[in-house]
Amino acid sequence: MSYNNDYNNGYNNGYNNGSNNGYNNYNNQYNYQDNNQYNYQYNNQYQYNNAGYDYNNGYNAGYGSSAKIISSEMYNLIIGGVLLYGFIINAIMTAVFGDSIVSFVLTNPIAFYIGYFILAIAGTFMVRKSDNPVVSFIGYNLMVVPIGMVIAVSVTLYSAIGYNMIVATAFGITAAVTLVMMIISSIYPNFFLSMGRTLGITLLITVVVEAIMLIAGASLGIIDYVVVAIFCLYVGYDWAKANAIEKTVDNAIDSASELYLDIVNLFLRIMKILARANRN
Repeated sequence: MSYNNDYNNGYNNGYNNGSNNGYNNYNNQYNYQDNNQYNYQYNNQYQYNNAGYDYNNGYNAGYGSSAKIISSEMYNLIIGGVLLYGFIINAIMTAVFGDSIVSFVLTNPIAFYIGYFILAIAGTFMVRKSDNPVVSFIGYNLMVVPIGMVIAVSVTLYSAIGYNMIVATAFGITAAVTLVMMIISSIYPNFFLSMGRTLGITLLITVVVEAIMLIAGASLGIIDYVVVAIFCLYVGYDWAKANAIEKTVDNAIDSASELYLDIVNLFLRIMKILARANRN
């Protein structure tokens, strides 16, 4: 009986110790493998994510260096300065080279139109696609030069037939309308921002209709008024958009470029309407 008890106790102790030791070894091995694997995967994944984060930080840091946020005052000052620069270039082209530009356009119309579209399209692409203010400003100049030639031809020809007062009046009306639309746009920005796509579609339809009427030899008088109305709204839209985006140097140049196109188109159409009214 004592032998059996001793045997059972020894067997149970051995079994329990062996089982427990085996179980503990299994747990230790499981925990070691599981923790090591978990730590390895987690740490590697974490480091990978951090590397991506650092990469993004580097990208953002680079982006921030070329897209630094500036004050509203500086932002508006740059827009005004870029616009003024473009108008001064156009004024010099008209006053100094007006006759030469008219002569070139009349004798080489195909070369003029090809050069106009190449420069205008290239300039527009550079302004809209680049985040570098230097590149955008170069693109702006590529727009200003060919459009300045159109202004020079129109103003020179009107002046040659004694319409100097009409040119001055058109300039004054354009400046007043632009200022008024900017003020209204500042008061009701959401209204103007909501009509961007509508204005684009309307302008496209108007251009197509004008081309058809021109080919058919129909009067374009009503089209000029429609275009004036469209670009009045475009001034408000582009000004609202300029104030809704980040205030960076590049965005200021981009906004000035869009406003420049609005104002020039407005000026040319108003001058055309006044000249037609004067003839009648």
